[in-house]
Amino acid sequence: MKKSERRMALVQYVVQNPFVTDEQLSARYHVSVATIRLDRMALQIPELRQRISRVAQAKLDQIRSLEQQEVVGEILEMHLDRYGISVLHITQEHVFARSNIARGHHLFAQANSLAAAVIDADAVLTAKVQLRFHRVVRLGDLLRSRVDIVSKKFGVVKCRVLTSVADQTVVDGVIWMVSSTQGSTQLEDEG
Repeated sequence: MKKSERRMALVQYVVQNPFVTDEQLSARYHVSVATIRLDRMALQIPELRQRISRVAQAKLDQIRSLEQQEVVGEILEMHLDRYGISVLHITQEHVFARSNIARGHHLFAQANSLAAAVIDADAVLTAKVQLRFHRVVRLGDLLRSRVDIVSKKFGVVKCRVLTSVADQTVVDGVIWMVSSTQGSTQLEDEG
């Protein structure tokens, strides 16, 4: 494929898939990552982090329970008391050095902080967690996590979690959150 053809295809693909990484583009167009970066610069296509931020700016309700920078990953959509979506690009800091496999606490932190953020309260705490890890996450993967509020009972909020890489489920389950103003007796009542 000629450089001009590749660049036209690159623009169209990134517009349709703003969360694609340079590594994925490199594999798609059979060129080096450095070539993709040069193409992006020439075409004035921002890096992944900037593309994520641009998409997210238009789709956020104001988070009350956390500061936005306390949420692990980049928030794409936030509809308080309904659902939230975030992405986390797995980098060297998230993986074990020897195997390049992501450490589980980063996957949990993404889902847990998103669950806290989606609740429309001044402060929330994690009450209970039931998560299942389905597959290994590796360096370079882009995690997409969605948290949906499915019920509220006695001050406890039940959140459904689904985290995936591409179309493959990585983590799913339920996280129960409670407003810190509700007190511990609410947790005991819920059982």
